[in-house]
Amino acid sequence: MKTTNRFFSALTAMLLLFSTTAFSQEDAPQQAKYYTVTTMHWNMDYEDFDMDTWKAVENEYLDNVTMKNEHILAASFYLHQISTDNSEIIYVQGYASWDAIDKASDRNGELAREHWADTTARREYFTKRNAYYSNKHSDEIYSVTPGTKSFTEAPKDGMILYVRRSHANFPSDGSGKEFVELRDGYLENIINKNELIKAYFPHAHFYGADSTERVEAFFFDSLADYDKHFDRNGELAKEAWPDDTARKERGKRAGKYFTGIHSDAIYTFVGGLSK
Repeated sequence: MKTTNRFFSALTAMLLLFSTTAFSQEDAPQQAKYYTVTTMHWNMDYEDFDMDTWKAVENEYLDNVTMKNEHILAASFYLHQISTDNSEIIYVQGYASWDAIDKASDRNGELAREHWADTTARREYFTKRNAYYSNKHSDEIYSVTPGTKSFTEAPKDGMILYVRRSHANFPSDGSGKEFVELRDGYLENIINKNELIKAYFPHAHFYGADSTERVEAFFFDSLADYDKHFDRNGELAKEAWPDDTARKERGKRAGKYFTGIHSDAIYTFVGGLSK
């Protein structure tokens, strides 16, 4: 990958260094402030597996539980495209508050008992649903950080989700003022102006295995657009900071806010199974 592209990908990771719970008044009521990310795995030994049947089974739960759960603001499934494990299914849910996470779990149980009032019928449904998955899964909770670029229209089935996981560094010569200046300039001139990036969701570790973890979720219409967006970032950077020396110096200042270690994964959005 070109040096310029590496720098601007790294600069994006820097944006996630500082978490905040400050939201504008108009955004606060319905904006998700926390996301739970559950990494599940297909049951590779399930002989009767059928993708359409799986979608139908999950859609029944979506319609009768998730959509009716007032504590869940958003929910969506993502399938492996390019990652270290082809058995992955990622399930993401958004919440307005920390308390809502616990409340949502209790409400799910209530709604399930309402829809499948007969105990036997309820047991049969969940047995059928659980057959698609292995017993192994992992859970992480992230807090939303500044810089979200929301969808202008509903996401389409098959959209590309690019997930970049980076790790925060805490430089002794860093400052909140410098960080905010770098972050805001990048968001304004790169993320928000890159038409190939249909949505952008930055998050920081809140509860999980690694307190330094920072996650960015980019949405694209296609893999081709994902590839193109790096070059487009470079073009926008030269427009915003035309002086080569100044642009490189900006990159050096940004570089101290992260370790330089990151991982990348690409998933596909499952249309029809989202709230």
